[in-house]
Amino acid sequence: MSHPVRSEFDIIFAGGGTTACVVAGRLAAWDPSLSILILEGGQHTLNQPAHVQPYRSGSHLAPTSTTMAFNLGNPSPRLNGRAPIVQCAHCVGGGSSVNSMVYTRAPASDFDDWQADGWESKNLIPLMKKLETYEVQPDLPTHGYSGPIKVSSARYKLNAGQEFIRVGTTYHKRQYAEDTDDLETCNTYSPWAKYVDGTTGRRSDVAHHYVYNQAHNVNLQLWVGKRVKRVIFQDKRAVGVEFTNDPVSCPDADQSSNIVKASKLVVVSAGAFGSPAILERSGIGAEAILKRCDVQQLVDLPGVGENFRDHNVVFVPYFTADEAITMDTLRRGKESVLQEHLAQWEINGNSLVAQNGSEAKIKWRPDDDELKAMGSAFQPRWKEFFQDRPDKAVAIFSVFEGYAGPLLSSLPPRNYLTAFYFTLYPASTGSVHIKLDENGQEGIDFNAGFLDDPSDIVPLNFGYKKIREIFRRMPSYRGEVPISHPCFPEGSAAVCGETTGPVDLDAPDLIYTAEDDEAIDRYNRDRVKTTWHSLGTCAMKPRADQGVVDARLNVYGVTNLKVADLSIVPKNVGTNTYSTALLIGEKAAMIIADELGIECRPNSEP
Repeated sequence: MSHPVRSEFDIIFAGGGTTACVVAGRLAAWDPSLSILILEGGQHTLNQPAHVQPYRSGSHLAPTSTTMAFNLGNPSPRLNGRAPIVQCAHCVGGGSSVNSMVYTRAPASDFDDWQADGWESKNLIPLMKKLETYEVQPDLPTHGYSGPIKVSSARYKLNAGQEFIRVGTTYHKRQYAEDTDDLETCNTYSPWAKYVDGTTGRRSDVAHHYVYNQAHNVNLQLWVGKRVKRVIFQDKRAVGVEFTNDPVSCPDADQSSNIVKASKLVVVSAGAFGSPAILERSGIGAEAILKRCDVQQLVDLPGVGENFRDHNVVFVPYFTADEAITMDTLRRGKESVLQEHLAQWEINGNSLVAQNGSEAKIKWRPDDDELKAMGSAFQPRWKEFFQDRPDKAVAIFSVFEGYAGPLLSSLPPRNYLTAFYFTLYPASTGSVHIKLDENGQEGIDFNAGFLDDPSDIVPLNFGYKKIREIFRRMPSYRGEVPISHPCFPEGSAAVCGETTGPVDLDAPDLIYTAEDDEAIDRYNRDRVKTTWHSLGTCAMKPRADQGVVDARLNVYGVTNLKVADLSIVPKNVGTNTYSTALLIGEKAAMIIADELGIECRPNSEP
């Protein structure tokens, strides 16, 4: 998208992630005369194999990756002294270009819980339908069939997902449904659809379907490798942004500052880490935080950077049958096999290259027996939040068909399965703020908050036990990878190791001693991590309640400045958050179009 360089635009987006691409793409399609600039710190993703080939999604988490930013948290005693690392996307399209492409949607009640005018589920469901083409099943009332984002079930099938579902509906005694993303179904096993084009086998991301496909529009410009430092104000009206070359994307480039003007609007869309940092560098935030960073305060807004939320996930690897087909076939197998799958994918999109490795899930709620087994520490949280909300799951349980986790290079090259469980509504919250180090260089003061509330560890500890019982009954089960499981005391019935096959469906569950339970608790605290679902740090709430933006996404105390990304979400959502980021983009586009007098023409879609 190389066009003549301008010094002024109608609208500037500070950040080129998922939500920004949706908003900019919609506005450009509705009014091609509108001049729009997207400033993105990362690099282009256009037709890049690492971004369009689904099987490569895990590569973005490599320590050397430049398509993700690595945010180091403060050490926490709840994590046994660990300092958590929370990654976020650093490329055009944001999370949509690097995520694991699992299709999940929050219950409709989550949006009603926000209590934000215009954001009620009845107003958002039409936008959820508008953005997607749901290729899995026809004629379902809450799904859409003509939107830019494709949702499909994989044509190239793997087996462990079906095993997971069969054990879940027999041993675990839960129901089965084809669609558990209808905005209300819960506690039911189902296939897991994907943000993958069912015809081409390519990732379905916003960069290609909202922005790159409008490269002909000279008024829509995308500048990559540009880090927005701050918003420029005249009095308290946003009139532009100051930016530099991004030091990660452009390490050898000049770091001097540039300014570009916005005549109508500045939209901060840099995510749960980037957006509060831009506001604070612009003088919007709590006085004490700005003062320690030598930033002149413009607006006292103490909610900036507070309310950090995420989901808590643990990945637990298992051995599987030698004859099983897993993602390890491509990641660690023979080069000739990889080339064969790549060639087939190029022809018709139907090969293991089009897989993300996750074929089944349950949005799990405990039954009475499970709730009793979880003990007293979870009871207050259950009664206060979950008990009378039957559409809200406590966690998602699933299987990844391949190895996911650390120590990959030290493990033998064979087939693995990885169980994972992540909690959807942790009670804990954290914060992220700018700070200066002893050399005057900017960093972040990041408290993830993981497991700070004592109720949050309980479903993780129970999840380890329950999903282990499910795996033990799956036909392809061949035991646990001991180095990546809890270190149970010698002689315990729970000791892990390789085996020759599964137990019977009606076999008794493992019995865990108090010592075993302590080992599981230590294990989860040692290994729990981000689910890459960071949100909430510029919350859409009343200003008196530490809100940062109002229901029209306006930043309190200034004009011509909005925030549009996952940072505005005031409360957690029971879903993988790509669907929520897309939805915020569609809603933000409608809000901005309305304020600018632009007609949202259905025949002018991106």
